[in-house]
Amino acid sequence: MGHTATQQAGSGGLKATEHRLANGLRVVLSEDHLTPVAAVCLWYDVGSRHEVKGRTGLAHLFEHLMFQGSAQVTGNGHFELVQGAGGSLNGTTSFERTNYFETMPAHQVELALWLEADRMGSLLTALDEESLENQRDVVKNERRQRYDNVPYGTAFEKLVAMAYPEGHPYHHTPIGSMADLDAASLEDAREFFRTYYAPNNAVLSVVGDIDPEQTLAWIEKYFGSIPSHDGKRPPRDGTLPDVIGGQLREVVEEEVPARALMAAYRLPHDGTREADAADLALTVLGGGESSRLHNRLVRRDRTAVAAGFGLLRLSGAPSLGWLDVKTSGGVEVPAIEAAVDEELARFAEEGPTPQEMERAQAQIEREWLDRLATVGGRADELCRYAVLFGDPQLALTAVERVLDITPEEVRAVAAARLRPDNRAVLVYEPVQGAEDAADTAEAAETDAEGEAAQ
Repeated sequence: MGHTATQQAGSGGLKATEHRLANGLRVVLSEDHLTPVAAVCLWYDVGSRHEVKGRTGLAHLFEHLMFQGSAQVTGNGHFELVQGAGGSLNGTTSFERTNYFETMPAHQVELALWLEADRMGSLLTALDEESLENQRDVVKNERRQRYDNVPYGTAFEKLVAMAYPEGHPYHHTPIGSMADLDAASLEDAREFFRTYYAPNNAVLSVVGDIDPEQTLAWIEKYFGSIPSHDGKRPPRDGTLPDVIGGQLREVVEEEVPARALMAAYRLPHDGTREADAADLALTVLGGGESSRLHNRLVRRDRTAVAAGFGLLRLSGAPSLGWLDVKTSGGVEVPAIEAAVDEELARFAEEGPTPQEMERAQAQIEREWLDRLATVGGRADELCRYAVLFGDPQLALTAVERVLDITPEEVRAVAAARLRPDNRAVLVYEPVQGAEDAADTAEAAETDAEGEAAQ
């Protein structure tokens, strides 16, 4: 079969086995006969951090190109075949990986495996100028719709560029710039595929109502003949000081519906106890309507209409704590910022209460268990831990690690990292007439909905 299996390990009844083909493809299987469905998930160890200056956005562009046809599947055939078989599918790109996934009726798993193998092994035969131009336009339009032409749309891009300095591999976001997307050539795309879309740079997981022996036979049949590639360049070093060392700040005047305070804090790398502690801290402070910031700003002071604090986990660079507060009425941002700093300082001094700690751990536990309970979610997490940390079994014990964190660890990470000298800040100020523009847009949308209904 060209594979080796590791001993099973599990948590809460969940188990996974690991295998490796002769060409380097890592395979993770998790058998689960609760429902007659199965998920196929393929992670490639390539994301925007692997890109170079002048060619940003290639990883995300290639995610789209992977749905443009391969040797045996032309045009939109990948979507048509999966959906015609009763399945669902998609792909996503991040700083650290690109993934592709299908959830299928159990008897259609072979189809999903064949489709993924066909494009891994033969996409270059179908990649031409027409498909490149087609998907370049799709990605540029996606950038317009999600970033450039929506309120606060470029906030994430701006904060990332501030938190990770010029030249850092995480300085740019996966969407890339318009100029770089225009500059990407067909040969750039082909070289990108040859370098990163090889079996020894990927992890394949199959989870659900499967026969492991038969599934491995299909994987060997369809993926085993794809040659490995040894030309991958390692990502650039993402090391940075734990603390920025001073507050970075930018005021953005745009047509937005309300003033906003957004900030990004450097937090511990994913895969560490400190990252789990930071996750709990941000959950207590800004994770939902029971959080401290929501209670203070939205319920008590009524100075904000929304207040949240979340964690963007990253393994190759400091993670980001993402603060997002939208003001209410004519409230000025300095009043919001003073209240936020007061709550962060109090938390750094006192830490979470026993009730807050219990609630935050229960909230994160529920989110993890919900994810592991679905075949698609479990397949994705098994790939994630295999690609980023070398061990898919860690996905099955993640909940235990969160529940093992102490209140003192939560307080300590907040005191060390949630400080004014460790954040990049964006202040949004509406330009004159923005409110009228928002009202006009809302009225136009209402009219359009009415016409559509007719």
